[in-house]
Amino acid sequence: MSNKKNERLYIAYGSNLNLEQMARRCPTAEVVSKTHLHNFRLMFRGKGTAVATVEKQEGGKVPVLVWRLQPSDEYNLDLYEGYPNFYRKEMLRISVNGKRVSAMIYIMNAAKHPYDTPSRSYFETIRQGYESAGFDIKILHQGVLNSVWEGYLAKKYQGGGDGYDRDC
Repeated sequence: MSNKKNERLYIAYGSNLNLEQMARRCPTAEVVSKTHLHNFRLMFRGKGTAVATVEKQEGGKVPVLVWRLQPSDEYNLDLYEGYPNFYRKEMLRISVNGKRVSAMIYIMNAAKHPYDTPSRSYFETIRQGYESAGFDIKILHQGVLNSVWEGYLAKKYQGGGDGYDRDC
């Protein structure tokens, strides 16, 4: 039975799109809607084993599932996401079933995590989530390509990790 007072809406864009994985991790979580996060892009960061994050980008679009979480689900996600050190929580306004609502999202604390590619198994977990939700897989592929490119630029120009040469 759901406890409306303590539940929270959560925006998932990476491995938490995978329904089987979420069922194990957050057994009382429920999918509320599928939608898009506008003016963001999907990226991958992390030394050795890159994981998904979102970054602001004008005109960008990231497919997301909106979940209804109970406090125990959120606790489990906090542990999985390495909150508050690896990921932080932000509240965003998003359209769900035609209404604007506030929902929580995990966003990587990116300063110490360079752009890189995800492992094959992590990518596959996200791909399965994209397919089961009916999302365009090209967005996932583009996120990997953008991360490779940004990582290359950051290394080439010794930038601050964002891929831009500030001496131009």
